[in-house]
Amino acid sequence: MKTDLEHRQAKCKHVPKQPDWLQERTIFLTRYGSHAYGTNTPESDLDLRGIAVAPIEYYLGFSKKFEQAVSSSPTDLCVYDVQKFMNLAADCNPSVIEILWVDESDVLYENYCGRLLREARELFLSQKAKHTFSGYAISQLKRIDTHRRWLLKPPVAPPTRAEFDLPERRLLSVDQQGAALARMQQLIDSWELDLTDLDDARRIYLLEQLAKVIEERTSGDETRQAGRLLGFNDNMLDYLDREKRYQAAQRQWEQYNEWKVNRNPARAALEAKMGYDGKHAAHLCRLLRMCREILETGKVQVRRLDAEELLAIRNGAWTYEQLREFAEREDKDLYEVMKRSKLPKKPPRDRLDSLCVSIVQAANGLST
Repeated sequence: MKTDLEHRQAKCKHVPKQPDWLQERTIFLTRYGSHAYGTNTPESDLDLRGIAVAPIEYYLGFSKKFEQAVSSSPTDLCVYDVQKFMNLAADCNPSVIEILWVDESDVLYENYCGRLLREARELFLSQKAKHTFSGYAISQLKRIDTHRRWLLKPPVAPPTRAEFDLPERRLLSVDQQGAALARMQQLIDSWELDLTDLDDARRIYLLEQLAKVIEERTSGDETRQAGRLLGFNDNMLDYLDREKRYQAAQRQWEQYNEWKVNRNPARAALEAKMGYDGKHAAHLCRLLRMCREILETGKVQVRRLDAEELLAIRNGAWTYEQLREFAEREDKDLYEVMKRSKLPKKPPRDRLDSLCVSIVQAANGLST
C-alpha cells in the first residue's frame, strides 16, 4: 500500500530512486520556483524541493554522507538533508529560505518533523537577508549585462596570449599561479571585516591597526597591494595580472559558446528582441522586492502578489535602462531599510541547533 508521500510524488510524476530510504525519510516536499511564485506559464517546468532526515548512523558515524539528492528527469527535484538545509536557511540563502514560506496550496507533503521546522521558520530570518537577497539580485544583473554584451557585440574569436602581451609558454605552472593568486586573495578577504558587533572603542582600535598594515594602498588596486605585502615584485605582479585577465577572457569565450549553443530558442528570440534577458530581469526584481518585504515585515512572501507585473517584465515591459535604474536605486535604499528593520542582525543559532537535534531524534524514533 502506497504512503501519502508516494501518492503525492506519483501525482507529480517523479519518485526519487536514491538513496533507498529517501522517500520514507522525506519530512517536507513542495512545489518550487515559478509554480510557487505564481509566475509559471504553460511552458514552465515543474520544480520540487524537499527536506529529509537520514538514518541516525549518518549523523553519528563518519563513513556515510548525505547532503542532498538531485534529479532532473522528468521533474527537477532537490531534497536537502535537514542539517544542510538548516545551515543554509540560517544564512538566509534565498533559494532555501523560501521553501519554508511557500503557500499552503504548494505543500505536497509534510509530516510532524516537517511541521516542527516550518513552525520555527521565523527564527531563520535576520538582517542577513539584505546581503543575500540583494546579492543574488545583483548577480542576476551581472548576467544580464554579460548576455547583453554578447547580444550587441558578440566575440568572434578566442583570445590569444599575444593579445595580453604574454609569452607562448607560461612562466609559472597553473598550480604555482593559483597559489600566488590565492595568497593575495586571502589577504584581500582579511580586509573585509565585519565589525558591527564591536563597541566603538574596539572598532576604532582595529581599524587603526588595519590602516597600518595597508597604508601603502594608495592606488586603489587591492590585488597589486596585496601582492606587494606578500613580497612579489612589480614585474611578477604585472605578469600575474595579464595571466589573470587572459584566463578571464578564455572563460568568457567558453561561456559565450556554451550560452550560444544551449539557449532555449523561444527565450533567445525574446532576448534578441528585448536586448536583454527578461527571465533574469524578473528574478532580479522579485529578489529585491522580497528583500524589502522580509526586512520590513519579517515574512517571506513567496506567492507573489505582483506576479502579473513580474511576467510582464519577463516579456519586456521594462527597458534595459529602467531595469538598471531600479536595481541600483533599490539596492542602495535597502541599506536604510535594513537599519530600520526589527529583525535581529543574526539568527539564534543555538535555538536552531537544538531544533535540528530534536528533528533528527524524532525522525529516528529517539526520545528527546
